[in-house]
Amino acid sequence: MFKDILNKKLEANDLSVYQIAKETNIPKSTLYEWSSGEREPFSEYLVPLADYLGCSVDYLLGRTDNPNINK
Repeated sequence: MFKDILNKKLEANDLSVYQIAKETNIPKSTLYEWSSGEREPFSEYLVPLADYLGCSVDYLLGRTDNPNINK
């Protein structure tokens, strides 16, 4: 589920894994593994990723359908 939501956000915002890695300091390899579904995310990088994408961590994890930070 996370990989689908991540890829949807990347596509909707015309972003690349490279751009996110450069601006958030999340390793490219980690982002590629997440986007391919090889690995599940871990907490160290979830908050910076959600902040960068302008959504909540709960949305990225599929715990809500509302991408907004404030419900």
